[in-house]
Amino acid sequence: MITIYDIAKKANVSAMTVSKVINRTGRISTATRERVQQVIDELGYIPNSNARSLVLQRTHMLSLLITDITNPFYTTLARGAEDAAHLRGYRVLFGNSDEDYRKEKEYVEAILSTRVDGVLFAPAGDRSLPHLQQLQARNIPFVFLDRTVPGITSDVIAGDSREGAIELIRYLIQLGHEHIALVNGSSEVSTARLREDGYIEGLQEAGITPDPSLILRTSYRDFSDDEGLERLLSRSQQPTAIFAANNMLAIGVIRLLRKRGLKVPEDISVVCFDDLDLASAFDPFLTVIAQPAYEFGYQGMQMLIDRIEGKLSSAAETMILPSELRIRTSASVPPTN
Repeated sequence: MITIYDIAKKANVSAMTVSKVINRTGRISTATRERVQQVIDELGYIPNSNARSLVLQRTHMLSLLITDITNPFYTTLARGAEDAAHLRGYRVLFGNSDEDYRKEKEYVEAILSTRVDGVLFAPAGDRSLPHLQQLQARNIPFVFLDRTVPGITSDVIAGDSREGAIELIRYLIQLGHEHIALVNGSSEVSTARLREDGYIEGLQEAGITPDPSLILRTSYRDFSDDEGLERLLSRSQQPTAIFAANNMLAIGVIRLLRKRGLKVPEDISVVCFDDLDLASAFDPFLTVIAQPAYEFGYQGMQMLIDRIEGKLSSAAETMILPSELRIRTSASVPPTN
């Protein structure tokens, strides 16, 4: 293994000078720096990242911990996060909690042992509190990604879940729908609470009294509550539209509707949060509130690195990214009986 002493000997300089060139510290003449760098390149020397991190008190390693990599929203987000980190000279360690608190805890423990400089974190839900407190206790900066947790103050990169839900409900009401069901994520997740608030406010704005029996709560990862959907569809006043709180729920809802021989939107309309990206480009179908997934990752990682490098004020900052209503073919006027 090539060492800095081998480089120093061949370049006829001290090991300390080689260390300064590698770590870009101290005052060294341009000629000396170029001569040392030429020897480094010739010998193919690769710096020991652990030793370098001890000198710089920074590993230049970051963690991205999300809840569901199978969701196209998070897949695109991860691409943006990695691009931003690479641009700033950082590498990214990836984790996927599957909305599972135990799995999330294991990832946080791994993050602590790896000595990453910071974490871009989409918490599984409110019970993520002790995991976040562990990071705070070790002074590891983190930025909330899309979701927040009561009891923790931190930088946040998010969309406007409440306003987006209101916009979708307004659109359905404009089409003539009055009986609108909500298939939501867990009430332990901040975005699910905000989207339910927006659903309720959108109905009330139109003079419609919200009916709690039209709300199903499940996991954001998938919708397979066949019995719950059956209860909705067997009501004397069947809903004419369903608002799914994210794209994975919408896919599950449509799958179960088709299983019953119901067509979307001819028999029942479906709208949701978050787009399906490439699938939508080839076969646009779902009417959605589209959030800029790539920007979530890119801007979130920029915010995290700025916090690590001391470029933000001491107060926690929040960035709300704009969303867009994309009208396609999954929603239409209610069927006439």
